[in-house]
Amino acid sequence: MFFIIQPHEQKVFRVISETAKELGYPTYVVGGYVRDRLIGRPSKDMDIVCVGSGIKLAQAISAKLRPIPQIAVFKRFGTAMLKHEDLEIEFVGARKESYRVDSRKPTVEDGTLEDDQNRRDFTINALAVSLNDNDFGSIVDPFNGLEDLENKIIRTPLEPGKTFSDDPLRIMRGIRFAAQLDFHIEESTLNAIGKYRNRLNIVSQERVAVELNKILLSPKPSKGFHLMNKTGVLENVLPELGKLKGVEVKNGIGHKDNFFHTLKVLDNLSAKSKNLWLRWAALLHDIGKAPTKRFNKELGWTFHGHDAVGASMVPRIFKKLRLPLDAKMKYVQKIVALHQRPMKLTTEEISDSAIRRILFDAGEDIDDLMQLCEADITSKNESKIKRYLKNYENLRVRMKELEESDNLRNWQPPITGEMIMETFGIKPSRAVGDIKNFIRESILEGDIPNDFESAQALMVKKGTEMGLKVVGKAN
Repeated sequence: MFFIIQPHEQKVFRVISETAKELGYPTYVVGGYVRDRLIGRPSKDMDIVCVGSGIKLAQAISAKLRPIPQIAVFKRFGTAMLKHEDLEIEFVGARKESYRVDSRKPTVEDGTLEDDQNRRDFTINALAVSLNDNDFGSIVDPFNGLEDLENKIIRTPLEPGKTFSDDPLRIMRGIRFAAQLDFHIEESTLNAIGKYRNRLNIVSQERVAVELNKILLSPKPSKGFHLMNKTGVLENVLPELGKLKGVEVKNGIGHKDNFFHTLKVLDNLSAKSKNLWLRWAALLHDIGKAPTKRFNKELGWTFHGHDAVGASMVPRIFKKLRLPLDAKMKYVQKIVALHQRPMKLTTEEISDSAIRRILFDAGEDIDDLMQLCEADITSKNESKIKRYLKNYENLRVRMKELEESDNLRNWQPPITGEMIMETFGIKPSRAVGDIKNFIRESILEGDIPNDFESAQALMVKKGTEMGLKVVGKAN
């Protein structure tokens, strides 16, 4: 079988082929680029394997391409990378690998194409296309990867226990490919994932997090988390999520399975948004339900405060997974903390002040918060779903009206602490905070308009009541 070379690929493939021939290096394009092209999936990352020096091949090719691309050389790994047009091309010499039991970093030796294909993680990633004159464009498929592509199967090229024991990150990669491509993991491969999952302990959390992010960005992320649950990998990677599993019954009263509910919410949200961090918020929005679960004889099962508890758990989870502890983490934490608030506003008499507060607390993330709340509707009762969505639609209208009239999105109180100190000639103190909070609450309650003049007048009035004297003027 031959690989169809597209017009935009012909030039670069011919340059690689001619240069490799000059150097006497049998050369192939391998791995994900081949896989993705065969299934019609876009790919801009190309891996070139040669039986020779990948660095020398890359340097020689770089000199022939126009414009001449910059080349990055990684001597320690025997690889080189260059960018040409919209392609990022990595060159490496064919190699064989052996592993120690306590490390996923292999001992590397020069090898043949067969050696290089043997070290690949899955059959669909072990496909190679020849760039050599005698069989240019032919597909080298020693493990029936084409058949697995056709049947949408994830399978290891060698005995799965060896594949996963050698490099346990392949456990996460297998689950990720199944989620991204909507493929099925072959039974012996799936069993080996469960058997060798504790080998993930030697993998850095950063690498695990990269795979988790890719799973979350897949079209239907729940598939990856269901596979992690089925194989036990969830206990290694995100045990806090695993604690949501199961239904407990007391006095004939049960609660929903919060693990499966969470994955439904995640899929609902992912159908509408590609925002990775909002998807993280969906995954973690009910994470506080496990530690807050209680049974009350009158109320049944309760999860009081699970939003606040869940928000407090977010930094710990991000730190453990080496996810960014910056604005992205704070965004996830905020969405988790606020996710109950809009629902409460649809089930009770909605006051303007309550809407002002959620607009103030959510700020520019209010639309994302509302998206999560709508995704959080997982009832099987269609009429109930329509009623909830209508309630949220009404809430959105009220929010829009108030936001336009009060200008509260991304709002900061018009009077700052510096203005208060300058007006009354005082230093940083509790009094400054008290006056500032009073002004903010008065605006949120609708007692005064959200403008500088009204806030300034209230500042003077409040400060005078507290025994302070005006000595300056707020600017």
